Amino acid sequence: MEKKLHDAGPVSVKQAVAELKKLKRAKFDETVEIHINLGIDPTQSDQMVRGAIPLPHGIGKSVRVAVFCQGDNVEKAKAAGADVVGGADLVEKVQKQNFLDFDVALASQDMMGQVSRLGKVLGPRGLMPTPKAGTVVPATGDLASVVREFKAGKVEYRSDKTGQIHAGVGKMSFDEQKLVENINVFVEQIRSVKPSGVKGNFINGVVLSATMSAGIRLTV
Repeated sequence: MEKKLHDAGPVSVKQAVAELKKLKRAKFDETVEIHINLGIDPTQSDQMVRGAIPLPHGIGKSVRVAVFCQGDNVEKAKAAGADVVGGADLVEKVQKQNFLDFDVALASQDMMGQVSRLGKVLGPRGLMPTPKAGTVVPATGDLASVVREFKAGKVEYRSDKTGQIHAGVGKMSFDEQKLVENINVFVEQIRSVKPSGVKGNFINGVVLSATMSAGIRLTV
């Protein structure tokens, strides 16, 4: 794991959260981060792990959501609380002005022909809409509901080139039980999406940390 490890661990999620709360705190409300080391071959595209999950208590921060859509979906997205909404005009703004003032990008299925041109801009930043992450909404889908889920703290995750997943699962200001529940839901979600090509252990290690703290290993 990339994080320097605290002496405690491996311990249960409940113990790890309690220990994290005891560590020296920064002057701001730090994000509680989870780092999961997967037993995948990151060079194999069929072993890439990617998706999104709503956490029971959100992530404690304001999420800026951009939506690429057109027609009736424009008003639906705005009414649901999307921060940036547009069609071809938004595609052009991202492409020509490198506009990236958002944390999550959603797209209606009928916009993907145009949005696909933004792969080189959005892809490296983990912002490219994809059906696997639930960020491409099919014609039969409820765009407004998807917008509300991400605004409320639905967390996207993806394995990186080292075979690890890093995600925020709350804030240090959350009470311990809420953090424990968020963490358990997130870990179980990852456990449930083991690629069929992975043999042996899927989760090799889990570390919990705050933005500025050392990491605490969890029992898995």
